[in-house]
Amino acid sequence: MEAVMSLAIGIVFAAGIWLVLRPRSFQVLAGLMLMSYAVNLFIFAMGRLWVDKPPLTPAGTPVDPAALADPLPQALVLTAIVIGFATTALYLVVMIGARGLTGTDHVDGREPEA
Repeated sequence: MEAVMSLAIGIVFAAGIWLVLRPRSFQVLAGLMLMSYAVNLFIFAMGRLWVDKPPLTPAGTPVDPAALADPLPQALVLTAIVIGFATTALYLVVMIGARGLTGTDHVDGREPEA
């Protein structure tokens, strides 16, 4: 399972890097989003993927760390998702404004010469 997860994270991150290197603004934005998704998956996987294990100790039971899921990566990923959504919205506003000012959506502001 670890190999499949690491391969999936690597493929998503590589696709994000490939899109970041493209000349159009929307492709750069999509690449940044893919890279943030890959980092979120990586952080979430570092907290060990458990099924049917609570993140907190139930009241009145002895503390057994082996029987609990780690809540910190879950909280970090949730926070990263919210921050990623906000920055994506900001990137979209800047991208639309740049398109209105320059008339093109190329990253450098110039259309390629044919």
